[in-house]
Parts: sequence; structure tokens; C-alpha cells
Amino acid sequence: MKLQSIDKSTYRHKLNRIIVGFVLGFAAQSILFGTLFIELFTFGDIPQTLAEGEEPRSNFKFNLAGVIVGLVVSGAVLHRLRETTYFTEVYYVWQVKQVQNLIYRKLSKINKAAFEQHDADAMRILNYYYESLKQVYQLDDNTLTMTKVNNDHQKVVELAESHHISFENYEFDKAQLAQF
Repeated sequence: MKLQSIDKSTYRHKLNRIIVGFVLGFAAQSILFGTLFIELFTFGDIPQTLAEGEEPRSNFKFNLAGVIVGLVVSGAVLHRLRETTYFTEVYYVWQVKQVQNLIYRKLSKINKAAFEQHDADAMRILNYYYESLKQVYQLDDNTLTMTKVNNDHQKVVELAESHHISFENYEFDKAQLAQF
């Protein structure tokens, strides 16, 4: 996976609209399905008047089922729409974050291979990792740890330069993580 240039304002605008749409759709579907389940499965057995000391019947299980079905439907809609042109930037960032998570799980082994064994693939993976972190942090306005990311990235760049390893035309592939 190669890093792409993403316009921050377009990404933030689309992400905010997608989040608001998801939340509103999920809430509406949860209420709709909960109400539908109550109507379908209570068969009118909710008494109009309660005797003294009698508790009203709870519709919790029907409302919970409505929330679960609403979540499944909303998730299915997002899954279906993720590859449309409107979702391009948001889906790309989501994929990059998934790759970052995969690398992070093996980061200690990759660091060891790069800094102790001078493994070229490990250095390239680390370069990709830090470049992608910078990109995602800037897109999400998460600049608190940017100094540490820059310092860690600079160490990798210096190590690669000292071993004459180039990062040009490098395209990350998840299969490369198998060796770590």
C-alpha cells in the first residue's frame, strides 16, 4: 500500500458528514426497529391500567433488539458505501490505520531487526510506519506526539542512510510482516 496525498479539509468535511449520517441513521433505525418489535411481539397484552402495586411490563429486550438490528443495518450500509467515490479519503485513512495497527503489533521485533540486525526490509517498514503516522496525525489534528514520531523517524532515516538503503519507490505489503 502506497501512501497517497489527501486534502485535509476534504477529508475532515467528508468524515464529519459520514459520522453525523451514521449516528442519525443508527438512532433512527434503533427507534424504528425497537418500536416495530414492541408492536409485533407484545400482541396488545400490555394492560391499559395497572392494578395497585403492579409493575408495568418492560420493553427493554425489544428496544435492545432494535438497537442491535439498527447497528447491524448501519454497519452494513457503511460497508456497502465504503468503496464509493465519496468515501475515498475516509476509507483510505481507515485502511492506513489498519496497516499501522498491524505494524504496531510487531513493532518491537521490527525495531530490533532494523537497529540490531540492520535489516533493510525492517527499515523500510519503519519508514512507511512513521510516514503514515505523520500523515494520519496531521489529518486528524493529533499533533501532540508529532515530535516523538519525527524523532523516531529521523533515527530510521539516519540508520538507512548509513547503510545505503533507499526508501524510494517502496510500496508496503502486509505479507512483509510475516518475517517478523
